[in-house]
Amino acid sequence: MISIEHKSARGARSITSELRKAIETGRYHDGDQLPPERDLSDTYAASRNTIRKALDNLEEDGLVVRKVGSGTFVNYSGPADLETENVVEQISPLQLIDARIGFERQMTRLAVVHATGRDIEKMEALLTQLEASEQDRNTFTRLDSEFHHQLAKASGNPLIVKLYHQINEVRTHSQWRKARELVLSPEKIRQYNKFHRGILDALINRDTKSAIDALNAHMELAHLDLVGTASDD
Repeated sequence: MISIEHKSARGARSITSELRKAIETGRYHDGDQLPPERDLSDTYAASRNTIRKALDNLEEDGLVVRKVGSGTFVNYSGPADLETENVVEQISPLQLIDARIGFERQMTRLAVVHATGRDIEKMEALLTQLEASEQDRNTFTRLDSEFHHQLAKASGNPLIVKLYHQINEVRTHSQWRKARELVLSPEKIRQYNKFHRGILDALINRDTKSAIDALNAHMELAHLDLVGTASDD
């Protein structure tokens, strides 16, 4: 475990920025364990709640993975290389859905087994926001990405989190934005959120079959919608 120098007191945002910089510049390497919360609290002269918020921010960004009973570990191997960026640009929204169907099934199976109470709370908070976003496709898209990313984190597998981050990169390019504009009506958003609710309820009940059924229905509808946009071109 690596130690860090003493810093003056600051808020969660500033601490998040400092730790992010330490990770991205290689001060902490992929797989390194961060100091425990009490040590970070002393280092930054900040409350434990402030430190937890900073770690929450890093976890939401996919830079760390928190393991109950073990600690917080770096989940960052460096920025995407040129080859990865080129692949992202070449993948269509329909190809993205095809890849997600198989990948997210296993991801969801693991999440049913490994999701913690904290994971459930975060997904519930995201779903509440999703259900309030039916009139705003851009907000829905961002929250949908965060919901599925949190599902990846709930799997308890850092490699799945990293791979899912790469999958989400595809959603930033122009083809996806065009498809989103064609597909995401308020009614369609309500349908997708119904499946999100089904996935979350199944996680809460540790019901693998229901979780996979809800995910399959979600992905199949997305696939049909994207096929429809392709035929309209």
